[in-house]
Amino acid sequence: MNNEIVQYRVNDYGLTCQVAGRGVPLLLVHGSLCDYRYWLGQVQALSARYRVVVPSLRHYFPEQWDGLGAGFTTQQHVDDLLALLDQLPGPVHLLGHSRGGNICLRVALAAPQKLLSLTLADPGGDFADDVFAGVNIEAPVSPVERNQFRQQALEMIRAGAVEGGLQLFVDTVSGAGVWSRSSRQFREMATANAMTLVGQVADHPVPIKHEQILQLQLPVLLIGGAKSPEPFPRIIQALQSTFVDARSVTIPGASHGMNVIRPASFNRSVLEFVDQY
Repeated sequence: MNNEIVQYRVNDYGLTCQVAGRGVPLLLVHGSLCDYRYWLGQVQALSARYRVVVPSLRHYFPEQWDGLGAGFTTQQHVDDLLALLDQLPGPVHLLGHSRGGNICLRVALAAPQKLLSLTLADPGGDFADDVFAGVNIEAPVSPVERNQFRQQALEMIRAGAVEGGLQLFVDTVSGAGVWSRSSRQFREMATANAMTLVGQVADHPVPIKHEQILQLQLPVLLIGGAKSPEPFPRIIQALQSTFVDARSVTIPGASHGMNVIRPASFNRSVLEFVDQY
């Protein structure tokens, strides 16, 4: 497996990516507090068949962002990925986890012609209430309400209680006790990206609407963790009922970080899907 760290120039920014394998590109996009290292359990298996490209989004590790200045928004991350796709032999397979799943969905809505398939693992981020109402599902808490725990975690981090703030964030997103059970590598990665919460708290993207999702013609795979807390199961249920061409799989015994906890099951699900396209 050839494996290297490459910088792509996108929108006047050096986007760091891990690149491995040959063939059709398969992009893996991380979520909150993570970076390209989040996909450690996927790169080898997936690069046996694909050219795996794993970006660290703008202001995440290896950049050591201090939280100052512009550039950390959902739209900026979408624009950066679109610019990255322009530099790859396309079309490509696109996979995103959590916040990265929301970003990848926005990329797909903006440029479906650049993609062969879309995989969303516990997609998070902002969805309009009509995404749920349109399929008779009660909407989860509003994006503004959900942002409150991020604000609280950020205040703890800024006050010097970095681990406490990260624990609050991770346990809220993934379930009680997940932070304490996480590997040293995961905790180090989250710590390195702690200040990205500055940008995330300040970011208020326009929610994705039911009508937009309905128009997407791409084949979509939705991956959930059997133990993932709300709102993720509800989001997957709503998306499954709305996408024109969607299928879903649940990774047994796993919560939100299903690709880390059950990499073999996750990788197998991804390959069985993307190999069709």
